[in-house]
Amino acid sequence: MTELRDVESEIGRFRGRVLAAAGFVLLAFCLLAGRLVHLQVFRHEELATQAEANRIAVVPIVPNRGLIVDRNGVVLATNYSAYTLEITPQRGADLEALIDELAGVVSIEPKDRRRFRRLQEELKGAESLPIRTRLSDEEVARFMAQRFRFPGVDVKARLFRSYPLGEVGSHLLGYIGRINQAEKKAMEEWEEEEQGNYKGTEYIGKLGLEQSYEKVLHGTAGFEEVETSAGGRAVRRLNSHPPTPGDKLVLSVDIRLQALVEDLFGQRRGALVALDPRSGEVLAFVSKPTFDPNLFVDGIDVESWRELNESIDKPLLNRALRGTYPPGSTFKPFMAMAALNTGKRGPGVVINDGGTFQFGNHTFRSHGDKGLGPVDMHRSIVRSSNVYYYSLANEMGVDLMHEQLTPFGFGVKTGIDIENEVTGVLPSTEWKRRNYKRPEQQRWYAGETISLGIGQGYNNFTMLQLATATATLVSGGQRYKPRLVREVEDVLSGQRQRVSSEALPPLPLKPEHVDIIRKALQGVTQEGTSTRSFLGAPYLSGGKTGTAQAVGVKAGEKYNAAKLEEHKRDHALYIAAAPIDNPSVVLAVVVENAGFGGDAAAPIARRVFDYLLLGQYPSEEDLAGVREGRILTPIGTPRRAADIPLPGQAGAP
Repeated sequence: MTELRDVESEIGRFRGRVLAAAGFVLLAFCLLAGRLVHLQVFRHEELATQAEANRIAVVPIVPNRGLIVDRNGVVLATNYSAYTLEITPQRGADLEALIDELAGVVSIEPKDRRRFRRLQEELKGAESLPIRTRLSDEEVARFMAQRFRFPGVDVKARLFRSYPLGEVGSHLLGYIGRINQAEKKAMEEWEEEEQGNYKGTEYIGKLGLEQSYEKVLHGTAGFEEVETSAGGRAVRRLNSHPPTPGDKLVLSVDIRLQALVEDLFGQRRGALVALDPRSGEVLAFVSKPTFDPNLFVDGIDVESWRELNESIDKPLLNRALRGTYPPGSTFKPFMAMAALNTGKRGPGVVINDGGTFQFGNHTFRSHGDKGLGPVDMHRSIVRSSNVYYYSLANEMGVDLMHEQLTPFGFGVKTGIDIENEVTGVLPSTEWKRRNYKRPEQQRWYAGETISLGIGQGYNNFTMLQLATATATLVSGGQRYKPRLVREVEDVLSGQRQRVSSEALPPLPLKPEHVDIIRKALQGVTQEGTSTRSFLGAPYLSGGKTGTAQAVGVKAGEKYNAAKLEEHKRDHALYIAAAPIDNPSVVLAVVVENAGFGGDAAAPIARRVFDYLLLGQYPSEEDLAGVREGRILTPIGTPRRAADIPLPGQAGAP
């Protein structure tokens, strides 16, 4: 009996356990059914959208960057496609070991490793970084056969920027480079449409026109809808919207002239700006030394960067835009015009130039302490009298000079269509109070005014400012903002939009005053300080030489170039216009530490005019002479400019 009760009790407990298990299973099925109803009914639309998004990836397509060509259609910046080997950095991954393994499949040189490390530092958080660029088809095939060994490494097709002429016009064009963290942050402030347009873009303009016209050159991004597998591999393309390539920039610059001027400088440093005074179009925009922008396209290596960045010649400095120099005697024609405008001195007033000008206890000297005797305004420019302009500056005073010369563009930005222009310095009493801290420094001393008259002292301007001021002077007061881009072309439609130079309100210069200055400038080339450079020229031009101190000379000492280091010697300058009766081209040129402007700078101006007005290119002998700062008389038989190949073309040196 007891055993029967035990069995019944055991059966009861078993039934309870079965009922509990059945209840648990039923509850689980109810929960699953409820969850299924919730997902399939209440969240169906949301989850269906997410599932479709997981299946379909939207991949941005980076557009072709717009071309840059000169006024004659010569291509200065273009694109080409190539394969790159890229690594996606992974946490804990031993990149050095990975690169060592890759080197057994694809050639990886030490410079590739150094560039990769530099990109790691500069582009923290980048999705992928290139360890090798421009892979050959054989290298691509070799890697793809062993791709399974290298997770996080892939071959990608990229568009690369190319500058076919190498160093020619490098400061003008600039270059492109990978977007860094600071630029990414700045791009976050762009409008939403612009941000979306840059999805997938890894390179932007960093300098020059590439930077200033970035949004014009970039184009409009496209996209592809791609069906992907669970592993993220593309299975098939579902839909696509092609990108719109960037617009083409047509420059006003003549690249043959640009290449000629860079060749004329040789190994010397300096800058030249040539422009059309009738429109403000820039014809040449030269800074020497130059650099090869192709070095920056896929990341410059450490050695090349150090060489460029630490060179005493500063090849990365755009001297035409950012290099400032005392104008020296090229300032005198503007001083003469200021005197005429204010009535401080008429053209017939004669000053005796005895070689020195005494102000208080200080003696201001002319070059060589040689006096010119009696000089009027015309002769003061032709023979470059310092004493004439020492006395004129003393009579006018610094603030009147500032008032008269600011409208010519001295000490203000020209507004050219390229970024990072500097203002230069045209001093005034207010300028000194604003720029110095101590009271004794803020005070303007009368003796500081004297040297301003001959373009020394605090005066410091760019060649761009000096060229635009010269254009205003010889054109009778007409003023334009200088421009480098002439037209913007839509590559799909072929339509070109003219980029007109902005005309500024003209200066009220009297025609008779302009005529006085023009005749004096012409006299400089016929009987003055640049006569030798313009012997035999079949056109009439005007110009003014200048020699400007690079370092000061102590009181009582005389300048002796032979005793100074080369980088401390005087700069040679020249401003010029031709044909002088109706100028179609003006220029300003400086050759650093080259001495007298008539010897080093004026010969370059002559060859620019020969090219533009006569279509002539210097003979080899003449070209070599100008590079070395020698004036050849006669200059030899010139060559036809059209026959001279550009760098990189067949027959080029």
